[in-house]
Amino acid sequence: MSVCGTFHEQEVTQMIDTPHITQVPAQLTAIIRLTIPRGEMRQVMGPAFGELMAALNAQDIAPAGAWFTYHHRFDPATFDFEVGVPVRSAIAPTGRVTTGQLPAAKVARTVYHGGYEGLGSAWGEFDAWMKAEGHIPAQNFWEVYVAGPESDTDPAKWRTELNRPLAR
Repeated sequence: MSVCGTFHEQEVTQMIDTPHITQVPAQLTAIIRLTIPRGEMRQVMGPAFGELMAALNAQDIAPAGAWFTYHHRFDPATFDFEVGVPVRSAIAPTGRVTTGQLPAAKVARTVYHGGYEGLGSAWGEFDAWMKAEGHIPAQNFWEVYVAGPESDTDPAKWRTELNRPLAR
C-alpha cells in the first residue's frame, strides 16, 4: 500500500497511488461488449477473456498491452462494459469479438494495489480525490489489469490502473 495523504487533517494509509491527470491517445482494441447484472461479473469475466484471447490467437494477433474492462456508464446494478486488450491492428470480427477503441481523453488516473474485491473501495477513494480536487468525471471509465493472479499468487502484489475521463 502507498501513502498519499488524505483530504482531512491527518495522514492515513491509502489503497491507491497519488492520482494524477494525464492526456491519453486513442488506443485500438479487440473487445467483447457485455451488458449484465452486477452480480454476474465473476462468472462472465474469465470466459469472455478466454474467448477474446482465442480469437486473437486464431488471427495471429498479439495483445499490445494488459487486458482491461471499459465501462460505458456508471450504474451500480447493471454493467454495460467491454472486456478487451489493446492491439496494433484491427481484428476480423468473429463471434462476439470485434474491434473497438479506448477513447483519446483527459483522464484522472491512479493505480490500486490489492485483490479485486477491494476495487469498489479504491474507486470510492479515487472519486473522493477527484471531488476534492474539483474535477467532474464523465460517466465512462476503465480498469487496466496490470498485474493480477496470472503474475503472482499474492493479491498484495496485484496492480489495477483506474482511469476516469474528465467532463471538466
